[in-house]
Amino acid sequence: MAQEKKIFEYKVDENVALFVLIKSAEVRNTKNNKQFIAFNFEDSSGQISAKLWDATPEAIEQFQTGKVAFIKGKREVYQNNPQMKIYHIRLTEEGEPNDPSQFVVSAPMKKDDMEEEFNKVIFEITNPNWNRIVRYLITEKHDDFFSYPAAKKNHHAFSGGLAYHTLSMLRLAKSIVAEYGDVINAPLLYAGVILHDLGKTIELSGSVATTYTLAGNLIGHIVLIDEEIVKAAGELKINLESEDMILLRHVVLAHHGLLEYGSPVQPHLIEADVLHQIDNLDASIQMLKGSLAHTEEGEFSERIFGMDGRNFYKPHLTNDELNN
Repeated sequence: MAQEKKIFEYKVDENVALFVLIKSAEVRNTKNNKQFIAFNFEDSSGQISAKLWDATPEAIEQFQTGKVAFIKGKREVYQNNPQMKIYHIRLTEEGEPNDPSQFVVSAPMKKDDMEEEFNKVIFEITNPNWNRIVRYLITEKHDDFFSYPAAKKNHHAFSGGLAYHTLSMLRLAKSIVAEYGDVINAPLLYAGVILHDLGKTIELSGSVATTYTLAGNLIGHIVLIDEEIVKAAGELKINLESEDMILLRHVVLAHHGLLEYGSPVQPHLIEADVLHQIDNLDASIQMLKGSLAHTEEGEFSERIFGMDGRNFYKPHLTNDELNN
């Protein structure tokens, strides 16, 4: 059975018939205590939510995260959010698409190109201890770093998103250093950027049917990467009590900015604050980019959870027209 369209190639209120990856399948209860499945479906065009009401025990057992399914339904909008209404759903059959990796959104850059750009920046980390730590951990986490998403759902939630998010931040960091290089320690900022989310290779399960690991749920990527830095320093015989290592750990530990957002300490170095700011900037722009890609001109986007539930208007004018 050939599939002609992807999720977001269907217009709102158009009937759909397509293969999708079950990105997540959460069993929930209605107010009347009836079970339903809250799905997130995915293909290479993006993710969309759907609900299977009055779910039977057989359906709950059958439609598991990571499976490929064929659905018939209708693309809708509910409370300004894209949604799929399910008429019929079944798992794929013999001869039909069933490889989950074929339905995963991927980074817009090839892995080899990202690696080349990272290697150039690593040469600019001139402090020997920071350089050795970065090289050691990037080598150790290499395959996962270049294949994992940066998040389960919000920003850069696609295959290769972790490396792509980090690379985007490095570009922003270099622009800021070009403007404020007299007060910013560039090697410290670059090392912090490369390491800041590397703990997500432990926090998350991978790019297909992404979930949080036990360590991810109970410890979190910020503490996890600090532990990895400490272990790497031990292997490399680097003194953790030296000022440069304390600075590096602080920049990484403070990158969420606020205690209530998971950082054990707030930024107290200019490099730590810059890292926090560009992390937020890159994540916000990626969330907006993904949401506006599925928004019609002259309409408002869905409400974006990671941006305080705000929605954003997509003008009729193109960027070129707005700039003239």
